[in-house]
Amino acid sequence: MTASVLYDQPGPRTRARHRIYTVVSVVALVGAVAAVIWRMYDRGQLAYELWEPFVTPEYVRALLAGLRQTLQMAALAILFAVAFGVVFGVGKLSDRRILRWPSWLVVEFFRAVPVLLMMYFLYLAYGVGEGGIGPYWCVVIALMVYNGAVLAEVFRAGINAVPKGQAEAAYALGMRKSQVMNIVLMPQAVKIMLPSIISQCVVALKDTSLGFAILAPGLTRVGKQIYDEFQNQVQVAIVVTAMYVTVNLLLTALATWVQRKYVGEKRLTVPMVGDAGLDPSVDPVARIR
Repeated sequence: MTASVLYDQPGPRTRARHRIYTVVSVVALVGAVAAVIWRMYDRGQLAYELWEPFVTPEYVRALLAGLRQTLQMAALAILFAVAFGVVFGVGKLSDRRILRWPSWLVVEFFRAVPVLLMMYFLYLAYGVGEGGIGPYWCVVIALMVYNGAVLAEVFRAGINAVPKGQAEAAYALGMRKSQVMNIVLMPQAVKIMLPSIISQCVVALKDTSLGFAILAPGLTRVGKQIYDEFQNQVQVAIVVTAMYVTVNLLLTALATWVQRKYVGEKRLTVPMVGDAGLDPSVDPVARIR
Protein backbone atom coordinates (compact mmCIF):
# COMPACT_ATOMS: atom_id res chain seq x y z
CA MET A 1 0.00 0.00 0.00
CA THR A 2 1.32 3.43 -0.89
CA ALA A 3 0.29 7.03 -0.24
CA SER A 4 1.07 10.15 -2.17
CA VAL A 5 3.08 12.75 -0.32
CA LEU A 6 2.11 15.46 -2.81
CA TYR A 7 -1.55 15.90 -1.86
CA ASP A 8 -4.14 14.58 0.59
CA GLN A 9 -6.52 11.88 -0.53
CA PRO A 10 -10.15 13.15 -0.67
CA GLY A 11 -12.28 12.05 2.25
CA PRO A 12 -15.82 10.59 2.18
CA ARG A 13 -17.50 14.01 2.30
CA THR A 14 -15.36 15.37 -0.52
CA ARG A 15 -16.07 12.32 -2.67
CA ALA A 16 -19.78 12.69 -1.97
CA ARG A 17 -19.68 16.36 -3.00
CA HIS A 18 -17.86 15.42 -6.20
CA ARG A 19 -20.56 12.86 -7.01
CA ILE A 20 -23.25 15.49 -6.46
CA TYR A 21 -21.42 17.98 -8.68
CA THR A 22 -21.11 15.33 -11.38
CA VAL A 23 -24.82 14.45 -11.27
CA VAL A 24 -25.86 18.12 -11.34
CA SER A 25 -23.52 18.84 -14.27
CA VAL A 26 -24.79 15.85 -16.26
CA VAL A 27 -28.43 16.79 -15.61
CA ALA A 28 -27.76 20.41 -16.64
CA LEU A 29 -25.96 19.29 -19.82
CA VAL A 30 -28.73 16.87 -20.76
CA GLY A 31 -31.30 19.60 -20.11
CA ALA A 32 -29.43 22.06 -22.33
CA VAL A 33 -29.14 19.52 -25.16
CA ALA A 34 -32.82 18.63 -24.82
CA ALA A 35 -33.77 22.34 -24.97
CA VAL A 36 -31.71 22.83 -28.15
CA ILE A 37 -33.22 19.75 -29.79
CA TRP A 38 -36.76 20.86 -28.86
CA ARG A 39 -36.07 24.33 -30.26
CA MET A 40 -34.82 22.82 -33.52
CA TYR A 41 -37.87 20.53 -33.70
CA ASP A 42 -40.21 23.44 -33.07
CA ARG A 43 -38.62 25.40 -35.93
CA GLY A 44 -38.61 22.45 -38.33
CA GLN A 45 -34.83 22.06 -38.28
CA LEU A 46 -35.06 18.29 -37.79
CA ALA A 47 -36.77 17.69 -41.13
CA TYR A 48 -35.20 14.83 -43.05
CA GLU A 49 -34.61 16.81 -46.24
CA LEU A 50 -32.32 19.20 -44.33
CA TRP A 51 -30.18 16.34 -43.00
CA GLU A 52 -30.31 14.19 -46.14
CA PRO A 53 -26.89 15.36 -47.52
CA PHE A 54 -25.12 13.94 -44.47
CA VAL A 55 -26.40 10.41 -45.15
CA THR A 56 -25.89 10.64 -48.92
CA PRO A 57 -22.63 8.90 -49.94
CA GLU A 58 -21.70 11.57 -52.50
CA TYR A 59 -21.86 14.40 -49.98
CA VAL A 60 -20.25 12.33 -47.23
CA ARG A 61 -17.29 11.67 -49.54
CA ALA A 62 -17.10 15.39 -50.31
CA LEU A 63 -17.02 16.22 -46.58
CA LEU A 64 -14.31 13.63 -45.95
CA ALA A 65 -12.29 15.00 -48.89
CA GLY A 66 -12.64 18.48 -47.40
CA LEU A 67 -11.52 17.17 -44.02
CA ARG A 68 -8.49 15.56 -45.67
CA GLN A 69 -7.53 18.85 -47.31
CA THR A 70 -7.98 20.64 -43.98
CA LEU A 71 -5.71 18.14 -42.24
CA GLN A 72 -3.14 18.47 -45.03
CA MET A 73 -3.06 22.25 -44.71
CA ALA A 74 -2.76 22.02 -40.93
CA ALA A 75 -0.01 19.38 -41.13
CA LEU A 76 2.05 21.38 -43.64
CA ALA A 77 1.56 24.58 -41.67
CA ILE A 78 2.66 23.06 -38.37
CA LEU A 79 5.61 21.26 -40.00
CA PHE A 80 6.93 24.50 -41.47
CA ALA A 81 6.01 26.35 -38.27
CA VAL A 82 8.20 24.03 -36.18
CA ALA A 83 11.18 24.77 -38.45
CA PHE A 84 10.35 28.49 -38.34
CA GLY A 85 10.06 28.37 -34.55
CA VAL A 86 13.36 26.54 -34.07
CA VAL A 87 15.28 29.02 -36.25
CA PHE A 88 13.88 32.19 -34.72
CA GLY A 89 13.55 30.79 -31.19
CA VAL A 90 17.24 29.90 -31.14
CA GLY A 91 17.99 33.21 -32.88
CA LYS A 92 16.37 35.09 -29.98
CA LEU A 93 18.79 33.31 -27.63
CA SER A 94 21.85 34.24 -29.66
CA ASP A 95 24.62 36.26 -28.03
CA ARG A 96 24.99 38.27 -31.23
CA ARG A 97 22.74 41.27 -31.64
CA ILE A 98 22.77 40.94 -35.41
CA LEU A 99 20.87 37.66 -34.97
CA ARG A 100 18.97 38.34 -31.76
CA TRP A 101 17.25 41.61 -32.70
CA PRO A 102 16.03 40.61 -36.20
CA SER A 103 14.72 37.36 -34.72
CA TRP A 104 12.88 39.28 -32.01
CA LEU A 105 11.40 41.66 -34.60
CA VAL A 106 10.16 38.85 -36.87
CA VAL A 107 8.61 36.89 -34.00
CA GLU A 108 6.85 39.87 -32.45
CA PHE A 109 5.56 41.10 -35.82
CA PHE A 110 3.97 37.81 -36.88
CA ARG A 111 2.57 37.20 -33.41
CA ALA A 112 0.82 40.57 -33.58
CA VAL A 113 -0.69 40.29 -37.08
CA PRO A 114 -4.13 38.56 -37.14
CA VAL A 115 -4.12 35.32 -39.10
CA LEU A 116 -7.11 36.31 -41.23
CA LEU A 117 -5.47 39.61 -42.18
CA MET A 118 -2.30 37.75 -43.17
CA MET A 119 -4.34 35.38 -45.34
CA TYR A 120 -6.02 38.31 -47.08
CA PHE A 121 -2.67 40.02 -47.70
CA LEU A 122 -1.04 36.90 -49.13
CA TYR A 123 -4.07 36.11 -51.28
CA LEU A 124 -4.38 39.60 -52.75
CA ALA A 125 -0.62 40.09 -53.18
CA TYR A 126 0.52 36.62 -54.27
CA GLY A 127 -2.46 34.30 -54.50
CA VAL A 128 -4.57 35.59 -57.40
CA GLY A 129 -3.68 36.25 -60.99
CA GLU A 130 -1.39 34.45 -63.38
CA GLY A 131 1.41 32.67 -61.57
CA GLY A 132 -0.29 33.14 -58.19
CA ILE A 133 0.29 30.58 -55.48
CA GLY A 134 -3.44 30.07 -54.91
CA PRO A 135 -5.54 30.19 -51.73
CA TYR A 136 -4.32 26.79 -50.50
CA TRP A 137 -0.74 27.94 -50.03
CA CYS A 138 -1.87 31.35 -48.76
CA VAL A 139 -3.55 29.55 -45.86
CA VAL A 140 -0.52 27.33 -45.24
CA ILE A 141 1.94 30.25 -45.25
CA ALA A 142 -0.25 32.46 -43.05
CA LEU A 143 -0.63 29.67 -40.50
CA MET A 144 3.09 28.87 -40.72
CA VAL A 145 4.28 32.37 -39.86
CA TYR A 146 1.75 32.90 -37.06
CA ASN A 147 2.15 29.51 -35.40
CA GLY A 148 5.90 29.60 -36.06
CA ALA A 149 6.14 32.88 -34.16
CA VAL A 150 4.24 31.36 -31.25
CA LEU A 151 6.40 28.23 -31.32
CA ALA A 152 9.55 30.39 -31.36
CA GLU A 153 8.52 31.65 -27.92
CA VAL A 154 7.73 28.08 -26.86
CA PHE A 155 11.19 26.91 -27.93
CA ARG A 156 12.87 29.87 -26.23
CA ALA A 157 10.98 29.27 -23.00
CA GLY A 158 11.60 25.51 -23.14
CA ILE A 159 15.35 25.96 -23.56
CA ASN A 160 15.47 28.52 -20.76
CA ALA A 161 13.55 26.08 -18.54
CA VAL A 162 16.44 23.59 -18.63
CA PRO A 163 18.51 24.05 -15.45
CA LYS A 164 21.50 26.32 -16.07
CA GLY A 165 23.82 23.79 -14.49
CA GLN A 166 23.35 21.54 -17.52
CA ALA A 167 24.85 24.13 -19.87
CA GLU A 168 27.54 25.12 -17.40
CA ALA A 169 28.65 21.50 -17.02
CA ALA A 170 28.76 21.11 -20.81
CA TYR A 171 30.85 24.25 -21.21
CA ALA A 172 33.17 22.96 -18.48
CA LEU A 173 33.74 19.85 -20.61
CA GLY A 174 34.88 22.06 -23.48
CA MET A 175 31.77 21.92 -25.68
CA ARG A 176 31.01 24.72 -28.11
CA LYS A 177 27.74 26.61 -27.85
CA SER A 178 26.27 24.79 -30.86
CA GLN A 179 27.13 21.45 -29.25
CA VAL A 180 25.62 22.52 -25.96
CA MET A 181 22.41 23.55 -27.73
CA ASN A 182 22.09 20.44 -29.92
CA ILE A 183 23.36 17.77 -27.55
CA VAL A 184 22.47 19.02 -24.07
CA LEU A 185 19.75 21.66 -24.06
CA MET A 186 17.50 20.84 -27.00
CA PRO A 187 16.83 17.14 -26.16
CA GLN A 188 15.81 18.10 -22.61
CA ALA A 189 13.78 21.10 -23.77
CA VAL A 190 11.81 19.01 -26.28
CA LYS A 191 10.24 17.01 -23.45
CA ILE A 192 9.07 20.24 -21.85
CA MET A 193 7.76 21.66 -25.13
CA LEU A 194 5.95 18.63 -26.57
CA PRO A 195 2.50 19.32 -25.04
CA SER A 196 2.63 22.96 -26.15
CA ILE A 197 3.68 21.97 -29.66
CA ILE A 198 0.83 19.50 -29.98
CA SER A 199 -1.60 22.05 -28.53
CA GLN A 200 -0.47 24.48 -31.23
CA CYS A 201 -1.41 21.82 -33.78
CA VAL A 202 -4.98 22.15 -32.51
CA VAL A 203 -4.81 25.92 -33.03
CA ALA A 204 -3.48 25.48 -36.58
CA LEU A 205 -6.21 22.98 -37.40
CA LYS A 206 -8.97 25.27 -36.17
CA ASP A 207 -7.54 28.30 -37.97
CA THR A 208 -7.70 26.50 -41.31
CA SER A 209 -11.42 27.32 -41.22
CA LEU A 210 -10.46 30.97 -41.83
CA GLY A 211 -9.39 29.96 -45.33
CA PHE A 212 -13.11 30.04 -46.16
CA ALA A 213 -12.73 33.83 -46.48
CA ILE A 214 -10.30 33.50 -49.41
CA LEU A 215 -12.07 30.53 -51.05
CA ALA A 216 -9.45 28.03 -49.92
CA PRO A 217 -10.35 24.34 -50.19
CA GLY A 218 -11.22 22.46 -47.05
CA LEU A 219 -14.01 21.41 -44.78
CA THR A 220 -15.66 24.83 -44.45
CA ARG A 221 -15.59 25.33 -48.24
CA VAL A 222 -17.43 22.03 -48.76
CA GLY A 223 -19.89 22.98 -46.01
CA LYS A 224 -20.66 26.25 -47.78
CA GLN A 225 -21.29 24.44 -51.05
CA ILE A 226 -23.74 22.11 -49.29
CA TYR A 227 -25.77 24.83 -47.59
CA ASP A 228 -25.79 26.92 -50.77
CA GLU A 229 -27.57 23.99 -52.41
CA PHE A 230 -29.87 22.89 -49.57
CA GLN A 231 -30.19 26.09 -47.50
CA ASN A 232 -29.46 24.14 -44.31
CA GLN A 233 -26.99 26.41 -42.56
CA VAL A 234 -27.77 25.11 -39.07
CA GLN A 235 -27.30 21.48 -40.03
CA VAL A 236 -24.05 22.19 -41.89
CA ALA A 237 -22.72 24.17 -38.93
CA ILE A 238 -23.53 21.30 -36.54
CA VAL A 239 -21.93 18.61 -38.71
CA VAL A 240 -18.80 20.61 -39.58
CA THR A 241 -18.38 21.65 -35.94
CA ALA A 242 -18.72 18.02 -34.83
CA MET A 243 -15.98 16.98 -37.29
CA TYR A 244 -13.64 19.72 -36.07
CA VAL A 245 -14.35 18.89 -32.43
CA THR A 246 -13.73 15.17 -33.00
CA VAL A 247 -10.33 15.75 -34.63
CA ASN A 248 -9.35 18.31 -31.98
CA LEU A 249 -10.32 15.91 -29.19
CA LEU A 250 -8.08 13.27 -30.74
CA LEU A 251 -5.19 15.75 -30.87
CA THR A 252 -5.86 16.79 -27.28
CA ALA A 253 -5.86 13.15 -26.20
CA LEU A 254 -2.52 12.73 -27.97
CA ALA A 255 -1.11 15.77 -26.15
CA THR A 256 -2.31 14.38 -22.82
CA TRP A 257 -0.76 11.00 -23.52
CA VAL A 258 2.55 12.58 -24.55
CA GLN A 259 2.60 14.73 -21.42
CA ARG A 260 1.97 11.78 -19.13
CA LYS A 261 4.47 9.54 -20.86
CA TYR A 262 7.37 11.94 -21.37
CA VAL A 263 6.97 15.01 -19.18
CA GLY A 264 4.33 14.03 -16.63
CA GLU A 265 5.14 14.60 -12.99
CA LYS A 266 6.17 11.43 -11.22
CA ARG A 267 4.16 10.85 -8.10
CA LEU A 268 6.38 10.26 -5.11
CA THR A 269 5.01 7.37 -3.07
CA VAL A 270 6.12 6.00 0.25
CA PRO A 271 5.24 2.72 1.97
CA MET A 272 2.65 2.97 4.71
CA VAL A 273 3.55 1.84 8.19
CA GLY A 274 1.97 -1.51 8.81
CA ASP A 275 2.54 -2.92 5.34
CA ALA A 276 3.68 -6.49 5.37
CA GLY A 277 7.41 -6.89 5.85
CA LEU A 278 8.05 -3.27 6.89
CA ASP A 279 9.67 -2.22 10.13
CA PRO A 280 7.61 0.64 11.72
CA SER A 281 10.75 1.97 13.41
CA VAL A 282 12.36 2.86 10.06
CA ASP A 283 11.67 6.31 8.59
CA PRO A 284 9.60 5.65 5.41
CA VAL A 285 11.16 8.61 3.59
CA ALA A 286 14.64 7.29 4.31
CA ARG A 287 13.50 3.90 2.95
CA ILE A 288 13.04 5.28 -0.60
CA ARG A 289 16.41 7.08 -0.74
